[in-house]
Amino acid sequence: MRNVTFDEKYKLLANLSLFAHLDRDELAALATHARVDHHHAGSTIFLKGSPGRCMMAVLHGSVRISSPSAGGREVVFNIINPGEVFGEIALLDGLERTADATAPTDCDLLVLDRRDFRPVLLRHPDFCVALLELMCHRLRQTSMQVEESMFERLDSRTAKALLRLARTAGEAASPAPVSLRLSQQQLGNMVGASRESINRLLRAWQREGLVDLAKGCIVIRDPAALEQLV
Repeated sequence: MRNVTFDEKYKLLANLSLFAHLDRDELAALATHARVDHHHAGSTIFLKGSPGRCMMAVLHGSVRISSPSAGGREVVFNIINPGEVFGEIALLDGLERTADATAPTDCDLLVLDRRDFRPVLLRHPDFCVALLELMCHRLRQTSMQVEESMFERLDSRTAKALLRLARTAGEAASPAPVSLRLSQQQLGNMVGASRESINRLLRAWQREGLVDLAKGCIVIRDPAALEQLV
């Protein structure tokens, strides 16, 4: 990957909604210290239990946030898309990572170290509030996933997961088909179901014209019909 200039890093930070409360000088200071890392599809960005020293923003590609079980299964908490940040807990406590982060696609990440970011947090209470709101949103989302996996039918919670991913990607309201880079195994891990159960459900939806299936990809063709299932 080519080197990224200061001006490019500044523009990348300025375009991230989380940083809307920061002025030009603060953005410039962060851009001076920020770096851009590239990760190939299938690579590990960090592991649960590893030191939490930085926050990252997705510039291109996507990142999967998940946690492994002792039996080798995986629970997927979130898919992070361009313009979103992850690893934000490390900015506040600097403790170990609470989940794994992996790259399902090639991705470029803007990396901000805690030691460079902490002074900004202390100077800008508005930014701290925005960061806390982001964390609360993700906590609510995780709580909702747990509740859905325990109490709701598979078709309902799968439809919710697909629509939530489409909204996160900013494409839920698009009249065109929405393509999600997501395997059936990963979707099953998100909703607490086996790949076989997900495959049967998606095949039925494909026959009904709700979705299309491709390798490592699920295409939502009829979001309104999925909303009805929810």
